[in-house]
Amino acid sequence: MRVAIAGAGAVGRSIAGELLENGHEVLLVDKAPTAISVERVPQAEWLLADACEITSLDEAALQRCNVVIAATGDDKVNLVVSLLAKTEYGVPRVVARVNNPKNEWLFNESWGVDVAVSTPRLMSALVEEAVSVGDLVRLLRFSHGDANLVELTLPPESALAGTQVGDVQWPEDTSLVTIIRGTRVLAPTADDSLEAGDELLFVAAQAREEQLEDLLSVRRSDAVG
Repeated sequence: MRVAIAGAGAVGRSIAGELLENGHEVLLVDKAPTAISVERVPQAEWLLADACEITSLDEAALQRCNVVIAATGDDKVNLVVSLLAKTEYGVPRVVARVNNPKNEWLFNESWGVDVAVSTPRLMSALVEEAVSVGDLVRLLRFSHGDANLVELTLPPESALAGTQVGDVQWPEDTSLVTIIRGTRVLAPTADDSLEAGDELLFVAAQAREEQLEDLLSVRRSDAVG
């Protein structure tokens, strides 16, 4: 897979290193000469250019990329790069970094963004995830379909504890994708039982999140009554 990363700062270089270790081709693009540090990621291709300019993106052969990552520290730049990648070059997957949470609403398919990653939101979500049981924590927003990756930890008193996955009537537009149980990561099947303390990861439409949270928080006594 060929990946172009706009922004060769610490974030861009870190992403490039991970992708290279996994066998992908990576091109780092930055307009600041001081950011071009070939020795830090020698396996990557480097391009000194402005990623907001069509001529630069032509030089980068963006049409050959499977993924473009807009990882600069400037939200305006990340939006422009995302829009050009999607509309001018038809890049199948565009991932954009959100620096200011107030700008998160802009990072959607209208600007060519398939996945928006907000570091402040992700950090706060991880804090919430560590201390919350029974409360929904939004980990990641997918632009297409207005869906989110969300996590809920099953409370001990939940009526779903001990229930098989296939017997649960999940809300519409909701899919249970992973069960994290201790150190194990389980791909759920209909015959798997839910246990108190399970961390459940769902892809869910935002409009269904409240229903999902209500379903998991129903107590056994309430269900029986």
